[in-house]
Parts: sequence; C-alpha cells; structure tokens
Amino acid sequence: MGKTEKTDPDSEYGEPAQFDPTFNGPMKKRGCTDIICCVLFMAVVLGYVAVGILAWLFGDPRHVLYPRNSTGWFCGIGPNKGRPNLFYFDIVKCATSANAMATALNGFQCPTTQVCVASCPTGFGAVGILSYGQKPADVFNQSLCVPSIQLATTDKTVKEIVDKELCPFFYMPTTPVLGRCLPDISALGRIPSEFSNIPGLPSINDTVDLIKNGTGTGDIVGGFNARDIGVRIFEDFASSWPWILLGLVIAMVVSMLFLLLLRFTAPVMVWVLIVGVLGAGAYGIWHCYWEYDNYKKDSATISNIGFTTNFNVYLHVQETWLAFLIIISVAEGIILLTIIFLRTRILIAIALIQESSRAISHMMSTLLYPLVTFVLLLVCVAYWAVTALYLATSGGPIYKVVALNSTLDDCKKINGSVTCDPQDFNSTDYPGCPSASCIFIKYNDEGVFQRNLFNLQIYNAVAFLWCVNFIIALGQCTLAGAFASYYWAFTKPNDIPTFPLSASFIRSLRYHVGSLAFGALILTLVQIARMILEYIDHKTREAQNPCARFVLCCLKCCLWCLEKFIKFLNRNAYIMIAIYGKNFCVSAKNAFMLLMRNVVRVVVLDKVTDLLLFFGKLLVVAGVGVLSFFFFSGRILLPGNTFRSETLNYYWMPIITVVFGSYLIAHGFFSVYNMCVDTLFLCFLEDLERNDGSIQKPYFMSKNLMKILNKSNKGQKKVKGKD
Repeated sequence: MGKTEKTDPDSEYGEPAQFDPTFNGPMKKRGCTDIICCVLFMAVVLGYVAVGILAWLFGDPRHVLYPRNSTGWFCGIGPNKGRPNLFYFDIVKCATSANAMATALNGFQCPTTQVCVASCPTGFGAVGILSYGQKPADVFNQSLCVPSIQLATTDKTVKEIVDKELCPFFYMPTTPVLGRCLPDISALGRIPSEFSNIPGLPSINDTVDLIKNGTGTGDIVGGFNARDIGVRIFEDFASSWPWILLGLVIAMVVSMLFLLLLRFTAPVMVWVLIVGVLGAGAYGIWHCYWEYDNYKKDSATISNIGFTTNFNVYLHVQETWLAFLIIISVAEGIILLTIIFLRTRILIAIALIQESSRAISHMMSTLLYPLVTFVLLLVCVAYWAVTALYLATSGGPIYKVVALNSTLDDCKKINGSVTCDPQDFNSTDYPGCPSASCIFIKYNDEGVFQRNLFNLQIYNAVAFLWCVNFIIALGQCTLAGAFASYYWAFTKPNDIPTFPLSASFIRSLRYHVGSLAFGALILTLVQIARMILEYIDHKTREAQNPCARFVLCCLKCCLWCLEKFIKFLNRNAYIMIAIYGKNFCVSAKNAFMLLMRNVVRVVVLDKVTDLLLFFGKLLVVAGVGVLSFFFFSGRILLPGNTFRSETLNYYWMPIITVVFGSYLIAHGFFSVYNMCVDTLFLCFLEDLERNDGSIQKPYFMSKNLMKILNKSNKGQKKVKGKD
C-alpha cells in the first residue's frame, strides 16, 4: 500500500527520468526538430523579405520625410533644392481642421497655399488698407509668393493676388519644425499696432487671436513650446553625454558585481528580505492595534456613521482597523508558517542562486549575449518600421479640387469631386469659385498591390511579432544550453566544454529553428488575440454597457494569464530542447511534468528568485539614480571637473536618462541570471530523478545542495577516505 501511495503522484504527472549512463549534458547527437514549422517559418521570412522589396519598389517615403508645396513638388530636393522649408499662407486653416498637429506637420489636406522657402520668415508682414493702391512688388516679398508669379512684371493687382492666394496677405515670425514654418508663439505679443482688419479679408487680429486661443490649436501651440524645450534638452545631452555614459557604465559594473557576489551574499540577502517582510507585517499589526485602541477609547463605531460614499470616514472607526488587524495577522501567520515548513526548500533556492552566480563567473560571455538579442531585435524593429513606412506611401498621391469658400454654389459642385494635378492647376479654370485649390486627399488605392496594402500591413505586423518572439526564444535556448553544459560537468570547471555559449548558439540554429519558431508562433497567436480584443474594446468603448465592459475585462484578463503561462511553458520547453534536442511538444510536456512533480519547489524558487532580483534591480537603479541626482544637481563636485550643473537647462533629463538606461542594463544582466537559475533548477530536478549518489549514478549537483538534502556521492567519500 505504501509503495502504491508513493508512485501515484509520479503516475499522475508522468514517470521520473531514468538513469542513462551515456548522458553527460546537452546531447551531441541530435537531429532537426519540427521541420514543418521550420519550413513554414522560412517561408514567412522569405515572404516578409518579398513584401519589403515590393514596398521599396512601390513606396515613396519622401511623401512623409519631405514637405510638399501646393504644386506637388518636394521641398529641399529637385527644383526646390535650396528651399527646404514649407511656408503656409494661412496657418489657421490648417490649425482649425481636425488633427491640427498632424495636419500641420504632414502638410496634407491643409486648405491654404503652401510654398517652399529657403528660410522661414522671422518678421511681421501684412497687406494694409493703403497697400491696395501700390504695386505688388512694393507690397509682397517675392520669396514668399508662389513661383508662377513674378511681382516685378505681373499685371495683377494686389487685390487679385490676395484673392487667389498668390502671395500671403499676412505673415508673422516662424520657426522651422521638421521642415515646416510654424508660428513663433513668443513673438505674438510684438505684433505691430498698425496691423488692422482689412475689409473683405480675413481678420489679421482674429487670426492672431485664433492662433493664441482658438479651438483645435492647442496641440500646435504645445508643439511650438515642445520644440523650444526639445532644443534645450538636446543642448543638455550635448554637454552631459560623457557623464551619462559614465553613469551607465557604473550601472553595468554594479549589476555585474551584484550577480557575481551573490554566491557569498545570497543567503544573507534572502533572509534579510524575508525578515524585512515579516517586520513590515509586524509593524502593520502594531499600527492597526494602536489605531483600533485609540478609536475604541473614543467610542467611534461604524454604527455612528452608517453608510456613506466618503470612504475616508471609515478610517476613523474601530471596526475598520480591527478588520485590518485580523487580515494582516492572518497573512503574517500564513507567511511565518510557510517559511517554517518550507525552510529546506528556501535553502535549496538559495543554493541554486549561489550556484548560478558560480556558473556565470565561469562563463562571463553569457552576460554579453543580451547585446546580441538587442541588436537582432533592433534590426527587426527597423525593418518593420521601414516596411510599414514604404507600404503606407505606396501608390501615387491623389489631388482633388477643394474650395476654400464652400458657401458658393459653384464651389459646392466641385468641392472634393474633381481630380487635379497640382503642377498644372490653374484656379482661373473655375471662374465661379475663385478660392478653388488643388489639395492632396489620399494615396492611390487602385491596382492589385494598392488594394491589398491593408493585408500587407497586417502581414508585416504578424511577421514582425513572430520574428521578435523567435529571437527571444533563440536567446533563451542558447543561454539554457550553455548553463546546462556547466551543470552536467561532473568536475567543475575542468569538465566545462570549450566555448559553451557559441556551441549552444550553433546547435540551436542548426537543429532547432523549427521548435523555436513553433513556440514563438503559439505566443504570437495569443498576442494577436490580445491586440484584436484591445482594438474591439477601443472601438466599442462608447457603446459598451457595464455587462459588456465586464465581459471584455474578463476576456482580457484571461488572455493576459494565458500569455504569461505560454511564456513560462515556452521558457522551460526551450531549456529541455537545449539539453535533450527533442521537438517542442515533447520538450514542453516533459518540462511541465517535471515541474508539476516538484510544484512546491517551483513556487518557492520562483518567488525567492523574483524577490531577490527585484531587490537587485531596485538597488542598482536607485543607487545609480541617487548618485546621478547628486552629481547633475551640483551637490557633488569632482576635483578638476569642468562640468557644471548650472550649464544645464533641465538637470532632470540626464538623471531620467541614466535611471532608464540603468534599468535596461540591470534588466539585461538579470535576465541572463534568471535564465541561469531556471536552467540549473530543471537540471537539478533531473539530477535527483536520474541519480542516487552511488558510484554508478553519482549526483552532478554542488556539495552545498547535497548537504541541504542530506545526500552525498559514495564514490567521493571513498576517495576522500583513501586520501
């Protein structure tokens, strides 16, 4: 009966791993796995390359990168070389349209004349009442007029030029923002007093007032201020970048030292953190009792206040603090009992953490592997962004006649219904609508390629997600193979293979592209489902009732949990693939069964590791952040240092950069460490099931782990006795 009870758990989650005398680490003899998925992934990648080539052939990113004038020519290149900036005759017509900031910066669907200029105007200019009797050359600036009119020889009057928007009737100081001349808000207070309203023309004063306070211009005004702030921030980076790099180097050194020293400090740090959690709970119990006792003396009960929506009131009654006291006491008791009963497993987790630190110290190149992953991810992101840009600009631009004054009957007939060519457009062809102009509407969507642009963008996004997840999977499998080589080396470090990281990387690419792509595909499908659900939620948010919101929230929560579980399963499956070289499904099943047979150890190790690594990240980021704060704020002065904090416009920007960079560096280093812990843990569980410490089946685990488990290798004892 006792034997049956002992084997039942094993039969429920699979049989334990059996001893194999030929096994001594990651399998050398292995074959290609998940070939069908490998072929599918290669086909998708080749298709991705083909989409990029087609996008490059049909797309023209100049539509986005360079502004275009009203005649359709790009500014800064071709006929407009030397005139890189786009000047708007009436910026208010752009500002009052929808999506003001995007309209102004993209130069699209802005119903006003736009010309390319060498430099943006820096002064004020306006057509006054007395100007109508003067010659056009004496009133207008030739460089700001459309190229088709020559002020010195034209026979048009000032009134005709203004009506047809051949020259601006009013302009103010502007600054170039991404090649667009946008108003300098700081100059609005210096408008000359002689500028007055012109009968029959848009009000200059109203124009200025609309720029300052009009509806729909807040984004543009914020953009102008943002440009000024951006210039100052750039100046700060230019003067402080050596010290920012120094801060990031310090973060890298601290992260590396933290990981390498964990073999000595892990026990102390873990128990200090555990005692700290218990101490925080004990303080919470004392504080709740103190609050409860005070309100009990004052006879403040919940019956005195009844029901109220002001929840702060409930913090002033004794029942609330009594409830808090009970909850925290129960939680504290559960944590304390858990620590007492699981103390051996906590010691195992600490020993594995120490062993991981030793493994990294013998394979320092593993700490640099996140750079490889980062570069590959950067290539993927760049390829996706460039492909999306070229696809978005595929097809020629379509222009249509748009009436600036749509109240006239003739203007209503042609408004947005007649196509035109901005390079050949002449408003005199529409005598009944003098305000007609040729405006960009959209890109041509006719033709097989153009009609499928949306599908190609979807393909671009899906292939991008799959490639990103594959790169992450490749990194995890590579690191797992290297760390498994360390664990299964019987005599460390003598038996560790030469260049274990490179060997693992080559094995992963040669044999297991299909398996890694399979796991990445499963994760990609879950992520796509989450994106679709988020899109549905965003589009239907205004029409949702409480029941629909609840259902969507539950669905999003379930998909989030599913994604986390898939990531956890994939991670352990990649470890088994790196060790045994089997396909994804078999590896995922074996890893899951192995973990379920040791579920308590899994939970303890996961939580202890998470707590320790969180504390490590907090230590690195907070330490470097505080140091950078004291330095960039001028509270620390280095001898012989020429840098002064007074030269910075915003000293917090370098601090934010250092803190954010420190977090990324610490995350990169600690992700390697986390992978090492997970790999050694699975190897440790396999070691316990495969071996028994005899001469034929010795343990590969460290002496510290054997001591905690009261196990030993009999062969080592005999050798020691002989010595």
